Amino acid sequence: MSDFRTLKFLDLFKGIFRKFGIDYGVMRKILQVKLMMDQRRVPTIFNGAGKKKEGNHFLKSLGLYAFYGLILIPFILLGDNYIFQMSLVFGLVMFILMTSMISDFSTVLLDVRDKNILDTKPISKRTISAAKFFHVLIYMFLLTGAFVAIPLIVSLFSKGILFSFLFLVELILIGLFTVVLTALIYLFILRFFSGERLKDIINYVQILLSISILIGYQVLARSFELVDLQFTYSFHWWHVFIPAFWYGAPFDLLMNQHTSIYNIALTLLGLFVPIISILIYARLMPSFEQNLQKLLSDMNPRKRSTVRLDNLWAKLTCRREEERAFFRFASLMMKREREFKLKVYPTLGFAVIFPFIFLFNEVRTSSFAALSDSKMFLVIYFCNLMIPAIVHMLKFSGNYKGNWIYRATPIKEVSSIYSGTLKAFLVKMYAPIYFLLSILFIFIFSVEILPDLFAVLLAGLSQVLITYRLTNNETYPFSRSFEFAQDSNTANMIVLMIITVLFAGIHLLATFINYGLYVYIVILFVATIIGWRYTFPRLSKY
Repeated sequence: MSDFRTLKFLDLFKGIFRKFGIDYGVMRKILQVKLMMDQRRVPTIFNGAGKKKEGNHFLKSLGLYAFYGLILIPFILLGDNYIFQMSLVFGLVMFILMTSMISDFSTVLLDVRDKNILDTKPISKRTISAAKFFHVLIYMFLLTGAFVAIPLIVSLFSKGILFSFLFLVELILIGLFTVVLTALIYLFILRFFSGERLKDIINYVQILLSISILIGYQVLARSFELVDLQFTYSFHWWHVFIPAFWYGAPFDLLMNQHTSIYNIALTLLGLFVPIISILIYARLMPSFEQNLQKLLSDMNPRKRSTVRLDNLWAKLTCRREEERAFFRFASLMMKREREFKLKVYPTLGFAVIFPFIFLFNEVRTSSFAALSDSKMFLVIYFCNLMIPAIVHMLKFSGNYKGNWIYRATPIKEVSSIYSGTLKAFLVKMYAPIYFLLSILFIFIFSVEILPDLFAVLLAGLSQVLITYRLTNNETYPFSRSFEFAQDSNTANMIVLMIITVLFAGIHLLATFINYGLYVYIVILFVATIIGWRYTFPRLSKY
C-alpha cells in the first residue's frame, strides 16, 4: 500500500495526537486507505473530459487550480488600499474553496461507506472523527496551496515579509473556517431535509462551479484594466456579515496603521469566528454523524404537480401514446439523473451567459441606445449552439445498463422513442432558455424583433433534427456510458456549430432584403414540418 507524504508529515506530530487520546496508528491506517481510494475520484473541474485514465486525478487538477489562482495577482498589485483589494482576494479564495469543498470533497465530508466497518471495531469515536477531520484538512491544504502559491510568492517580493506572513496566516484561518462552515451547512440541510435533497444541492453547486470557470475567464481578462484606477472604501454595518472583509481588514490595520474601530472589529471576527466555529463543530459532531444516516435513504417523493405538468406537455406535443410515454420517460431521466445534469446544465448556463457577454462588450464600446438600434439581437443564436452538445448527450446515461428495456418492451413504432425524447428536450431544456432570452431581448431591443425571434426558434427546431441525424441516429436514448461521450463525433460537432453560424448569417442577410425575413420564416417553417415527418416516420420496431 502506498505511503503518502502528508502522512509522513503527520508522523512528526504523533505524540501530540496521543496526548489528546487519539490512537495515531489506527488513524494513520484509516487515512492511508481513504487517500488510496480517493485517487480514483475525478474532480468536477475535469467533468468535461472524456474516458477517464488511471492516475491521481486530484493531484492533476491542482495544476488547473494553480492557473486559476493567477486571477488573484492583479488585485494584490493594485496598490495599498488593502481592505478593498484583499477583501476581493479573500472573496475569490473563499468562493473557490467553498464550491470545491461542496462539489469535489462531498464524498469526504459525507462519507458513510466506512461506518459498517469501523463502528464494529474497537476504535474510539475520537479516533474516527480525527481521521475524518484530517482527511478533509489534507485536501484543503493541497487545494489552497495550489490556488494561492504563486500569488503568495508574488506578494513576498512585491509587498514584503509582513504582508506575505499575514496572507499565509489568514489563509490557514480561511481554510479551517471553510471546512467547518461547509460541514455546518450540511448539518443544517440534513437536519431539515432528506439525503436526496442534499445530493441535489451538491449537484447544483457542481454545475455552478463549471459555469463560474467561464465567468472567471471574463473577470481575469478585465481585471488588468483596474490597475490605474483609484478606489475608496467606506464602512457599512452590513460588512460585518461578509467574511471577506474580516480578512481584508487586518492588512489595512497592520500595513496602513488605520486603527479604526471597524478595522479592529473585523479583524477580531476573522480571528475568533473560525475558532468558535471549530468548537461548535466539535460539539455537534455526534449529531452530524447521526444525521449522515439520512444519506443512506433514497426517499424522494415525486411531486404530483410536476407529473401533471409532464402529462400536459406530453399531450400537447405528442400525437401518439407511445411517443407520450417516452416524452415522460425522457423528462424524468433529464430531471433525476445527476450525472446527466452535471454534463448538460453547464451548457445551458453558457447559452444564457454568452449572449450577454457580447452585449456587454458592445455597450462598453458604444452605448445602450446604439445597442438597441443594432442587429446585435442575433447573438441569441448562441442559444442554439447548445443544441448539438445536448442532443448528442441524450444517448448517454449513468444507468446505461438498463437499455435492455428498449428490446424487452412491446414498442410498435421505434421512431416514438427518438421523437418523444427530442420533444422532451425541447420542452424541458431548450424552451425555458429560449423564452427567457427572448423576454430579455424584447426589453432591450423592443417588440419589433418578434419576427426575428420566431425565426431563431424555427432555426433551432431545424437544428435539432439535423443534429439528431448526424449524431444520434439509430442509437437509443440514455443507452451508452458517459465514458464514451467525448470519444467520437468531434467532427460532427464542428460541422453543427458551423451550421448554427450559417443560420445566423442567412438571418442577417434576410434582414437587408424587403420581406426577406418573412420569406426566411416560411422556408424554415415548411422545412421543419417536412423534416420532422421525414426523420420520424412510423417505423415498426422489427
